[in-house]
Amino acid sequence: MNMKPYREALALPGLRSLLLVSVLARVPLTATGVTLTFYVVLDLGRGYGAAGLIGAAVTVGAAIGGPLLGRLVDRRGLRPVLVLTGTAEAVFWSTAPMLPYPVLLPAAFLAGSLALPIFSVIRQSIAAMVPPERRRPAYALDSMAVELSFMVGPALTVAAVTAISARTTLYLVGAGIVAAGVAFWVLDPPTRGGGEPAGPQARVPRRSWLTPRLLAVLAVSAAGTLVLGGTDVAVVAVLRESGDVGWTGAVLAVWAVASLVGGFAYGAVTRSFSPLVLMAALSLCTIPVGLGGAHWWLLCLALLPAGALCAPTIAATSDAVSRLVPASVRGEAMGLHGSAVTVGIAIGAPLAGAVIDVSAPAWGFAVTGAVGVLVALAVLPIELRRRRTAATLPPTPELVSASAT
Repeated sequence: MNMKPYREALALPGLRSLLLVSVLARVPLTATGVTLTFYVVLDLGRGYGAAGLIGAAVTVGAAIGGPLLGRLVDRRGLRPVLVLTGTAEAVFWSTAPMLPYPVLLPAAFLAGSLALPIFSVIRQSIAAMVPPERRRPAYALDSMAVELSFMVGPALTVAAVTAISARTTLYLVGAGIVAAGVAFWVLDPPTRGGGEPAGPQARVPRRSWLTPRLLAVLAVSAAGTLVLGGTDVAVVAVLRESGDVGWTGAVLAVWAVASLVGGFAYGAVTRSFSPLVLMAALSLCTIPVGLGGAHWWLLCLALLPAGALCAPTIAATSDAVSRLVPASVRGEAMGLHGSAVTVGIAIGAPLAGAVIDVSAPAWGFAVTGAVGVLVALAVLPIELRRRRTAATLPPTPELVSASAT
């Protein structure tokens, strides 16, 4: 496998340290949902529906706040936003263990809307640090870092809740999030490239960059994570039906490792792939996964093709967004991308659950995969129109860069 793209990307100043810090910083962020669920169920004595409402409040807040915080980064810089969101995180996580449920619910919404924008900031910084022709391996590394964080964060949370308590784990997760904010404040990664204008710029009208092509990429991003969210729930349901629920961790680990391998391969190849093609392939490969539900090891094998497409799909959408907007609004655009990813996951899990409740676990894979295919078909005309337009124009550096997405 060609390692040259990775060597060239990691040789760029600051990228290696950014990716290393990003893995550690994301771990407590990936633990928030599981931690709040355990706290509401175990310490407050509420049901999983009440816990789901807390998770939904955080998700809706994050989806609304992400683009707004991104715009603030574009206008004021990164450090003021880190101070604002870090303070909000410290207040929420230090008081959450003392709040009654009726107060915790709106507080969770506010905390979500002012959450540390680590995911979008990292992707914005990669676009600032890395030339367009080297972003594919850089975003592949970022997607693999996300996968590692999601493998570690929830597992550590379960261990902490089991060994200590859910209430204490809330404090620990909050401390980890604040530490992540401090680390990024110290690192202060660039949000504008060396050849891009720094400081406040004249406002760029949103209609000039929020194009049908960008909206299509955002739709693809949401559909991709909808499929992933549905798969997560369907795996548990299928294993429970077959009596192999004890193998859930092993199956999810195989799925995550397949994603890591796929992400690594995506960054190493020299050819670019459209986010639409990757998401459509992910969705198609997900539809038949439930056929392997008779045995846990069959389910592992069935998940491999779809798993290998997870990280590449997210990396490709991040790369595409970074190329489709001017540098002065990249923070807001990456915030929109983060919102699309968040909304997709938030829809995918309950959609799969509802389908499973009225049919069978295998249909959780089939229906969420089919939704992904339908979204791909819906945005296909935009992609075809763009390609026809590109074919009629003379080749320019900008066009060549855009066609790589």
